[in-house]
Amino acid sequence: MTAGILSAVDPMTVLWSALVLLALAVVFGVLLAVLGKKFAVKKDAREEEIRKHLPGANCGGCGYAGCDALAAAMAEGKAGANACPVMKPDARKAVAELLGEEADGVPTVLVVACSGGNAAADKYDYMGYGDCRSMELLGGGRKACPWGCLGMGSCADACPVHAAGVGDEGHAAIDREKCIGCGKCAAACPKKLIVRIPADAAVYVACSNRLRGAKQVHEICARGCIGCGLCARNCPSGAIEMKDNLPVIDYAKCTRCGICADKCPAKCIKRLQPAAPHGDAAAQ
Repeated sequence: MTAGILSAVDPMTVLWSALVLLALAVVFGVLLAVLGKKFAVKKDAREEEIRKHLPGANCGGCGYAGCDALAAAMAEGKAGANACPVMKPDARKAVAELLGEEADGVPTVLVVACSGGNAAADKYDYMGYGDCRSMELLGGGRKACPWGCLGMGSCADACPVHAAGVGDEGHAAIDREKCIGCGKCAAACPKKLIVRIPADAAVYVACSNRLRGAKQVHEICARGCIGCGLCARNCPSGAIEMKDNLPVIDYAKCTRCGICADKCPAKCIKRLQPAAPHGDAAAQ
């Protein structure tokens, strides 16, 4: 029966149907090409040039989906030459010239403002989901120090290049050799302990405790800053000011002498070491 139906079909009908469909395809193809060209969104010629200078990490540290999106935003004037935290100074300068801006961004590195870890007392045993943000919801986390690193690795989970992690000492650390400076670890830390400092800094404060006095501080952390102010009093350039019982370093005044680190009895002011080989955390 099927053969009978097929034999009844006029070959010319099949041919004309095919020709009509082909003609329609050609017409619609030409129409789409014309409309696409007429209504196409014209790209700024600078966008491609800007993209060449971006690092290609697609880390999202700039707040955009990736380097292509950032290049488009820069060309449209929605983002400035300093929007990328990873871009090298020479590339930043080149992009600034393309945009007609000043490249005033200061290169920075990320450091962890806590060195408590295993030396900080626990106030309870945590049995929940294994990240800092979940733990922080339960009474501010397990650590008796309300400002201290929880050591559960939310920073490590967020890092796209595995530069952040929790070492044997129980607190977060940044491997400067691997770090691309995107800042995702800083955004993931519920205690806001990962901070930026100038890349040429000599020292940084590795504590965020606000209490004062050895007895009070050491009840919650054996490595905590005791707020004695010796660093500020001994700084020859007046670059350190005590605020909320913590030293705050004015890097514009700092002469990088390192006296503050030498004088700190709790060793909370640490030297910013040169970039270490892969696998070693340089800033801890």
